[in-house]
Amino acid sequence: MMRFTPPPEPADFEQQVRKAGNNWLVKNPCKEPKDFWSTFKPQLAKEFQHLCGYSVMYIPSRMGTVDHYLSKSKAENRHLIYDWKNYRYALQRVNSCKGTYDRQILDPFEVEDNWFEIILPSCQLILTDAIPSHERDRAEFTLRQLQLQNSEWVIEQRQEWYRMYLENELNLEGLEKKAPLIARAVKKQLN
Repeated sequence: MMRFTPPPEPADFEQQVRKAGNNWLVKNPCKEPKDFWSTFKPQLAKEFQHLCGYSVMYIPSRMGTVDHYLSKSKAENRHLIYDWKNYRYALQRVNSCKGTYDRQILDPFEVEDNWFEIILPSCQLILTDAIPSHERDRAEFTLRQLQLQNSEWVIEQRQEWYRMYLENELNLEGLEKKAPLIARAVKKQLN
């Protein structure tokens, strides 16, 4: 993971999502929330540079989702369902793994850039000593729950980005845009 900056709320979000969604919730208090947020998925993706907020790798649009950091499935979070500040851009698979764990998972807006690093050539994601001791358990839980450390699918994806770089299909600048944690690992290796 790496730190993402909370994006500014789009100008028309208030009317199209927050007001429309909250009005819908008042009329349908016991129903599954209606999806008003997906129309803003392209803007959210752009603000995240089309990177998953958790795996920090490029996501093709069809595989990206709007993650409600504080789960829309929990009654205590119902007031945040249509809140732009509660949205993160995430790979579908990661969003599914996250489920309703909410605050047990590190927030991409709160982690620091030096808390995680990729080890080459294995492409395994590890915790660094820079993680404050009070966040270490959450960081370990995040890696396990979201399958970010060494699961087959994530290693395969990282190795493909790394292979593209090694075989000159992608230069370091391109790698920084598509898989910034791998680019950092390459830079560290080069130094």
